[in-house]
Amino acid sequence: MSMLGLKLPTDPRWANIAEKNVEEILTDHAYCEQKAASTAISLIIGYPDYPDLVEEMAALAREEMSHFEMVHKKIRERNLSLGKERKDAYVHRIMEFFPKTGNRVERLVNRLLIAALIEARSCERFKVLSENIEDQDLAEFYRKLMVSEANHYTMFLKFAREIGGREQVDPKWQELLEYEATVMSTLGTKEHIHG
Repeated sequence: MSMLGLKLPTDPRWANIAEKNVEEILTDHAYCEQKAASTAISLIIGYPDYPDLVEEMAALAREEMSHFEMVHKKIRERNLSLGKERKDAYVHRIMEFFPKTGNRVERLVNRLLIAALIEARSCERFKVLSENIEDQDLAEFYRKLMVSEANHYTMFLKFAREIGGREQVDPKWQELLEYEATVMSTLGTKEHIHG
């Protein structure tokens, strides 16, 4: 847990809520992967002048879409259906943390920190699922995904620190983590990846 820096662990009972509605959790998860791919693409569009970032985001978009396909395959294997995209109250609230800024570099750093946080929490949620659900096939599936999400989190944080400078970025990251814990304390009752 401390590896991810998160301040509030998920109550393992959330996994029971998730397991009671596998179709809902898989649909929500599929869209999380799709939105992660969209984020990577939008960073390329917004910041083409950062070649290292562009390269990593192109690879990330491919990887996230391959995860989307894997989740969709699980949905079909189980004769479930991919529902409509869900509103993500968690992401919405996290996005509100940083005040709007006209500074392009600062905006990029803020976006990278938010992306790092979302990946860290997704990773933590996958871990909770892998350790607490009875469905062994899904437990194994989430164990594998957890590893790649951890890599994404460290990559986003690394870019934020390189672009914004550690002295500026690290205190911001800590404040964001504190804020995220207060948001998480109001969630954990829905069968959503971040819910």
